[in-house]
Amino acid sequence: MTDRYCVFGNPIGHSKSPTIHAAFARQTGQDMSYEAILVPLDDFTATVRRFVDAGGLGANVTVPFKEEAFRLARQRTPRAELAGAVNTLAFTRAGVLGDNTDGVGMMHDITINLGIPITGKRVLLLGAGGAARGVIGPLLDARPASLVIANRTEAKTHVLSKHFKAFGAVSGSDYPDLAGQSFDIVINATSASLGGTMPALPDGIFAEGSLAYKMMYGQRDTPFEIFARKQGAHTFSDGLGMLVEQAAEAFYLWRGVRPEGIPVLAMLRAA
Repeated sequence: MTDRYCVFGNPIGHSKSPTIHAAFARQTGQDMSYEAILVPLDDFTATVRRFVDAGGLGANVTVPFKEEAFRLARQRTPRAELAGAVNTLAFTRAGVLGDNTDGVGMMHDITINLGIPITGKRVLLLGAGGAARGVIGPLLDARPASLVIANRTEAKTHVLSKHFKAFGAVSGSDYPDLAGQSFDIVINATSASLGGTMPALPDGIFAEGSLAYKMMYGQRDTPFEIFARKQGAHTFSDGLGMLVEQAAEAFYLWRGVRPEGIPVLAMLRAA
């Protein structure tokens, strides 16, 4: 019988995850299906339970349910525990296992696919939700010169910087206090681009030769990208590579075989 997997989110109509996992299944010869499920904002746990009861074996989790998925998972990998957010669920006889593959996916995309090192760089991470939490640990593992987490609610950034301070040079800020600072890598982990907006960033934050990286993929010429271009950013990425690479890591967790992300990413770019 074909094994069932899915991605939970809201919104979810834009998701390329079904296409990615179908390609992985063909590449590795796995008998599985993968669908996108729109989850009512107040019905995440019940929706997951219904999927499991119908035979579902695993799921990805996207905006805005990553922290709720963390609470649902009674077993968690160390990287999920560190992140405090879950983007991958595996349903086993022992219960619900939660993992977070966002960080490893983004790091692979930036350092391998884009060829941009993080060690010694000044990094700015925009946002303090589940998407941001999943990448802080891997970013600090790469030993940047500094990592600043910025959010419109400064208190959230200080909670995160305190949580991760044992792992590297990390601090919290609100957007206005970024004035006068510049960064080599600016990562937008907010969901603002889904609504066609961007954080209220001051001028001058993009250093010469900097990378503007948007974790939310799918839309081009977003306000963030337009702002970054005007501010002199050198390289731009929409996070599609991160999506593919985190999916490959999730696929490995579920199926025990690691697919190749590069050909799938090339397929998506061509389309």
